[in-house]
Amino acid sequence: MTYSIAARCPDTGAFGIAITSSSICVASRCAWVSPLGLVTTQNVTDPALGPAGLALLRQGLGAGGVLSTLLAGTPEPAFRQASVIDRYGQVAWHSGAEALPIAAAAEGPGCIALGNLLVNDGVPKAMRDAFLAGEGLPLAERLMRGLEAGLATGGETGDEHAAGLHVARTYDWPVVDLRVDWHEDPIGALRSLWDRYAVEQPAFESRARSPSSAPAF
Repeated sequence: MTYSIAARCPDTGAFGIAITSSSICVASRCAWVSPLGLVTTQNVTDPALGPAGLALLRQGLGAGGVLSTLLAGTPEPAFRQASVIDRYGQVAWHSGAEALPIAAAAEGPGCIALGNLLVNDGVPKAMRDAFLAGEGLPLAERLMRGLEAGLATGGETGDEHAAGLHVARTYDWPVVDLRVDWHEDPIGALRSLWDRYAVEQPAFESRARSPSSAPAF
């Protein structure tokens, strides 16, 4: 009942996730970003994998080691889907044997698309391909295009109701942290929210770095 695209930008070192689901408030449980890596956890979700994975990434453990540790610590990992991307752009992912069908994944350089309860197994590939085709664009925009491509390819078997877009770079706080917790068109609503926020994002970052020289409100 969830599909996501997660990636590291090789140009800026930023990490980001775009995610949607028929379940309410999906981003609060499933998408975890930091300036040193990211974790997604979905299908039958264990939200504890997010904070635990980010802590391991901060300690310097690579994506494969983080994923192995998380799967060893979660109850019944066969029911989980999870992904990890580390500071080097290494990708590790898991889609358990009990993941809701149709479950599928598509990996690319520094990115991974995962989904379950999909209309067809081509959804993650479409997401990955759309993300890669956006090379040179801001990471958040590339992730949005990936999410939109997943929807256009069929999405999940139920109606999507929640979505999120999250990017972390440099700071301990996310530079993009947008959520649509319940909506009849959550991806469309998230697109509208991102388009409005993208214009102001540089100013908010500037105010954090240098209030005296930042743009006025």
